[in-house]
Amino acid sequence: MPSIVADSCCDLTKEDAKLLGIEYVPFKMSIKDKEFVDDDNFDFDDFINSMQASDETIKTSCPSPYDFFKAFDARKGDDIFCITISKKLSGTYQSAIIGAKEYKDKYPNAKIHIFDSKSASAGESNLAYFLHEKIQEGKDFDSIVCLADKYIEEMKTFFVLESLDNLLKNGRIKKTTGLLLNVLNIKPAMTDNDGEIELFKMKRGFKSALVAIAKHVELANTKDKILSIVHVDALDKANFLKSKLEENCSFKKINIIHSKGLASAYGDNGGIILAY
Repeated sequence: MPSIVADSCCDLTKEDAKLLGIEYVPFKMSIKDKEFVDDDNFDFDDFINSMQASDETIKTSCPSPYDFFKAFDARKGDDIFCITISKKLSGTYQSAIIGAKEYKDKYPNAKIHIFDSKSASAGESNLAYFLHEKIQEGKDFDSIVCLADKYIEEMKTFFVLESLDNLLKNGRIKKTTGLLLNVLNIKPAMTDNDGEIELFKMKRGFKSALVAIAKHVELANTKDKILSIVHVDALDKANFLKSKLEENCSFKKINIIHSKGLASAYGDNGGIILAY
């Protein structure tokens, strides 16, 4: 039976990570001279406090090829599916490809496939649920690859930021623009476009942004789909979005998940990410 390996931007509850048998390969984040590893020992409160207290850009580093090889090698020749954050957002996919080559050199008979999720966080989570479901159904390795590739192409990801601080620190938006948006309480709702991030809508107030996303999702065929909502210490917002979506959507299951390290760095405190 194939195993699943994922980078640590694949946000899952501890219970679901155990159920799916996920092997994580962690990112690292640095704030000034303090390093955080996105693993089971990650201290969310310390990370958020350090992030808010710093006026410097948060630095993130993706797992190395050797980090991936070690995670693969722990499977001792099993067939492996590996999930990474969009290759247009990070070098993680390429690291996993190199690690997979080393794994194949050691275990020539093993099958391994690296999936570019073309997403992050909740999108990676959904792909993990999908792969686990198909493995449990007993589908063969190559069939699962084809089905998962189609799933990735059809998946949509959205996110809303409570704070623009990290975008300002990273120079992604001009300081004057960011300050104006903050004063007007404008919240950018973002979406994915073939693995890249683009603006969906600008709304005044966080709940207005969530409602705009919910109305858009209602137009899609959500029957038999899984929805994952990842929140950065914002359970009330996640539950609000869930209730809005339940009014007119027919998801097979809705998961609410607290973010780990990397999603917290980019989503910032109070952020919401969803994928279906």
